[in-house]
Amino acid sequence: MQSEQAIRLSVFFAVLLLIALWEILSPKRPLHDSKRRRWLTNLSLVGIDTITVRILFPLLPVTLAHTAQANGWGLFNLIPVSTGFAVFFCIIILDGIIYFQHLLFHYTPLMWRMHRMHHTDLDLDVTSGNRFHPLEIVISMLIKMAAVLILGAPAQAIIIFEVVLNACAMFNHGNITLPTGLDRLLRLILVTPDMHRVHHSTIVRETNSNFGFCLPWWDRICGTYRAQPEMGHEDMTIGLKEFRDPEQLTLPRLLIQPFTTPHRIP
Repeated sequence: MQSEQAIRLSVFFAVLLLIALWEILSPKRPLHDSKRRRWLTNLSLVGIDTITVRILFPLLPVTLAHTAQANGWGLFNLIPVSTGFAVFFCIIILDGIIYFQHLLFHYTPLMWRMHRMHHTDLDLDVTSGNRFHPLEIVISMLIKMAAVLILGAPAQAIIIFEVVLNACAMFNHGNITLPTGLDRLLRLILVTPDMHRVHHSTIVRETNSNFGFCLPWWDRICGTYRAQPEMGHEDMTIGLKEFRDPEQLTLPRLLIQPFTTPHRIP
């Protein structure tokens, strides 16, 4: 357990610092909102989300995976396959589950109340990848734990997937410039910042596209892929039309946002 946490924290801070430095050296867009306020808010949410998970889920997915293996629960604890195959397959399936979970949060009114906080960020940078309401994190954790039990996913798959998912979220929310040719090649196997940025557009049809976090294939298979924003990356508007006042986007107001007057499903 301690080694798992050390790996997660080491990768988190390494990717955070790397992308933050990249944003300074080669930003894609000028920032319009206060970076200091946004970083304080978004990184505070990391702490709140972590504490919430620790309190509500004493049995974390990795521990649950060990328990499932010991008791023979789940698909890959019932069929004879190599550990390597089970790890690879489970990582792919878990990424697909996150994609469909993301769709659920957009198209279900109650879920959207929780998820819309993520879309209220007026700029995108490395910290935006961690801007999630604690209630959304709780629901996501329940879905993930159900998937672990059904799949009988190996503990190694859970560790790798969670580390990669968090790293990809920070990467594809990064305000960084990639050469066009490199972006075109990368998005064949990975969600790039230019691909995911479209999802944070105020234009509804763009908000409802590019739901993937790691693998871009789900968007292509399910018809939700959109190559570029209509207004271009430099001129597109980030966020939601209903939440443009920075004074309404402070940490306390964000935490109560799911309980405030609802607005349209995007």
